[in-house]
Amino acid sequence: MYARVVIFLQLMICSRRREMAGQLLEFETEMFLSLFGSDGLLVTAEGMGIDRILLQFMRVYSEEGSLVLLLNTTTPEQEFFTEQLRAEGVSHLPRTVTSDVQSTERYEVYTKGGVLFVTSRILVVDFLTDRIPAHLISGILVYRAHKIIESCQEAFILRLFRQKNKTGFIKAFTDKATSFSSGFCQVERVMRNLFVKKLFLWPRFQASVNSVLDRHKPEVVELHVSLTPAMRAIQSSVLDIMNACLKELKRYNPTLEAEDLSLENTLGNAFEKTIRHYLDPLWHQLGAKTKSLVQDLKILRTLLLYLTQYDCVTFLNLLESLRSSQKNFGSNSGWLFLDSSTSMFINARSRVYCIPESRKKLKVGADTEKQQSTSEVKRVLVLEQNPKWEALTEVLQEIEKENKSSELKPGHILICASDDRTCAQLHEYISRGSDSLLNRLYARTIGKRDALFDPDAHKQQGQSWARKQQPEKETKGKKAKGKAGTRTNSKSKKRPSLTLTQMVGNREGDEGEVMGSSGDEGGLLEKEEEELKLDLSSDAYYGVLKEPLTVIHPLRGCTDPYSLTRVLHEVEPSFVVLYDAELSFVRQLEIYKASRPGKPLRVYFLIYGGSTEEQRYLTGLAKEKQAFEHLIREKATMVVPEEREGREDTNLDLSRSQEPAYSTTNTRKAGGQEQPKEPSRVIVDMREFRSELPSLLHRRGLDIEPVTLEVGDYILTADTCVERKSVSDLIGSLQSGRLYTQCLSMTRYYRKPVLLIEFDSAKPFSLVARTDFRQEISANDVTSKLTLLTLHFPRLRILWCPSPHATAELFQELKKGRPEPDAAAAQAITAESDTVAESADLFNPGPYDFLLRMPGVNAKNYRALVKHADSLAHLAKLSQERLAQILGHAGNGKSLYEFLHNTVDIPAPAQKSK
Repeated sequence: MYARVVIFLQLMICSRRREMAGQLLEFETEMFLSLFGSDGLLVTAEGMGIDRILLQFMRVYSEEGSLVLLLNTTTPEQEFFTEQLRAEGVSHLPRTVTSDVQSTERYEVYTKGGVLFVTSRILVVDFLTDRIPAHLISGILVYRAHKIIESCQEAFILRLFRQKNKTGFIKAFTDKATSFSSGFCQVERVMRNLFVKKLFLWPRFQASVNSVLDRHKPEVVELHVSLTPAMRAIQSSVLDIMNACLKELKRYNPTLEAEDLSLENTLGNAFEKTIRHYLDPLWHQLGAKTKSLVQDLKILRTLLLYLTQYDCVTFLNLLESLRSSQKNFGSNSGWLFLDSSTSMFINARSRVYCIPESRKKLKVGADTEKQQSTSEVKRVLVLEQNPKWEALTEVLQEIEKENKSSELKPGHILICASDDRTCAQLHEYISRGSDSLLNRLYARTIGKRDALFDPDAHKQQGQSWARKQQPEKETKGKKAKGKAGTRTNSKSKKRPSLTLTQMVGNREGDEGEVMGSSGDEGGLLEKEEEELKLDLSSDAYYGVLKEPLTVIHPLRGCTDPYSLTRVLHEVEPSFVVLYDAELSFVRQLEIYKASRPGKPLRVYFLIYGGSTEEQRYLTGLAKEKQAFEHLIREKATMVVPEEREGREDTNLDLSRSQEPAYSTTNTRKAGGQEQPKEPSRVIVDMREFRSELPSLLHRRGLDIEPVTLEVGDYILTADTCVERKSVSDLIGSLQSGRLYTQCLSMTRYYRKPVLLIEFDSAKPFSLVARTDFRQEISANDVTSKLTLLTLHFPRLRILWCPSPHATAELFQELKKGRPEPDAAAAQAITAESDTVAESADLFNPGPYDFLLRMPGVNAKNYRALVKHADSLAHLAKLSQERLAQILGHAGNGKSLYEFLHNTVDIPAPAQKSK
């Protein structure tokens, strides 16, 4: 109780400045105190401010008296946390320990205390070499705890920490409850790897969370936008095609679980991850039909996204590119030939242009294609605008009227869309209108491909571009009355463009320019000359207007994960327009409003009613709720042993092996006492600590000695060197020739060189798929290159391991009864070192390599040849009979003699017969 009072006083001192990012709500304070009082795993709903709780722990422990390690954070997150603490006046800011900090300086950094960001590879090495004072560590904070599996580096660090420190705390944080819903006892396994025995669950529907957020909830205006008839027909066609593909996939693969392959789950963001989970281990055994079906589902999901996310021209351009691409047309599973596909193309074209009935009739016969190519097929542009654009126009006009009628300062506006491409389109739409945007996109894509279309469209397009080029002073006060009227036969209503304010530019007279077109695929958006500038720390806003300040910002795709958070607190908008819905940001807005009581906030929520977009959002909500209900039931029935935290030696997870591996297995006693045993050790290259194999070796009882090796990755014994390659690394090393150099070095300096090819347990245990096998040797074939490598290095041994767990078991078997390696000797071997003893007395590496490539010389007879010939010059003087006698075979002696003495005759080129 006393500790809780002390920490509450510290919280009051830290939050004295009442910064919005630093102020905790009532349920957040309860959340913090519950985790502060005991070690545990904190699981919150997505967007509920898990980073705010972590930041509060960092405030408390940012002092010299404690050493706290923060694991599993990225560089942008580290910069954000440090920036927040600096803004609140914290004197002892967190430090980052990377490879730039020398090993001799790291001990001094550790002893200074505070919160440290340390990369996993460096922390593992420092724990193994006792370079970090483990007894001085106050505790460890683990971010993204749902990713902590048994063989990852963070789990290895926690196990080393608990073996050396029994008093420090371990506190873990995550907001991905859905990650615990798959697998058997997933949350219990994560808690076991974290060495914690308490689980704290904070869903959105918890009573204390509801009471606080409902007390200060923002004003929400839900706008359910209706799809146009053409969009609804396209959506129905795509869903029919996806349903047909799913039925085919189940028919070809009856072992797949039917629940995960439902049409509803197909719309979710996690579908591709789910399908890979089932099919990746069997991918090399699947037929071409199944692979094409998986690829088609991915393409159809993209079509659904483009339908509701972008304009009609972009969607039609994607469809036409799919149809015209020979690769996609030849490899698809046949959905392009379905009736639904034909309907989809017809409706997609009807949104962009239409052809009058009088011009549709063409003579049917042998010359139909000729007539189509020569006759003028005049098109009337329709250019149906996105229905959300009209809703956005009405929202912004409503906000503008309210700001004008209010006596207070105009409220700032934040418009949030899903990605940067959508933001750039919205920016251009607000500043120039829909006609200018759609005409430009049409002219750059479909209009460029089709040279013949209605001259009226040329005129319309010219008028649009002429309006765009007018000076700002002439266009500033004009409404876009004629913009909608320039369309011929348009199905859309005439809508005035927005005239909120003049755009912020570097020069007077600049119109708003499209910013941040990094997500512009296919060149659909232009890169403008001028970029807008605003004094914001975020580098990802995509359009700014002033009076009132309006910022357009993407929800996803930013390099900085806290970019939107920074903009939200810097702009402090009174109006937020959610052009696209994202669950985490909706929750973030709730926290933002509750932390600013008394300040108005209105949220406009735009969503297509009865669309896949709405279904995707509702499915995400339902899955998170089901995940928390599953966690609540599992917590109620969970059996947690008392020694789970590892503060006593009775925890079996801390024991490295029931029967540790030793170099000698003799257990006989001499003089009544057991003989001392030397523990087995493996010398590991420092770069290998990015993989999970060192953790598994240590768990099996093998001592790990990290050093920097120039030859090999693992030294098992004094004469056994292992070079580990994953499948992707193996292919790259074979193509670049680096593997040849590595095998050459291992062969020269070790008697038993080994090449370890390690596969991922979630991927197929096959180097090449069955369909890729070839009868002949090819220079580009992986198996051919690997065969040549084994022929060139006869002493090289290849180990095939299906997973790192199998590799660790194999290493332990290879070390039994063999002498231990010497780290100093292994580290001293460089490219300039002498060869192994048995080879250095006999030959030099250069002539030896040349000798093995001569005809008649092989790995069995080269030693006899080296003993009887001092040099290559001496070898050339030996007779054929003497060579046959030395090599022990007349044919080999003849081949070598002829190679050394015969003249190479170059035959004249044969003339081709008529």
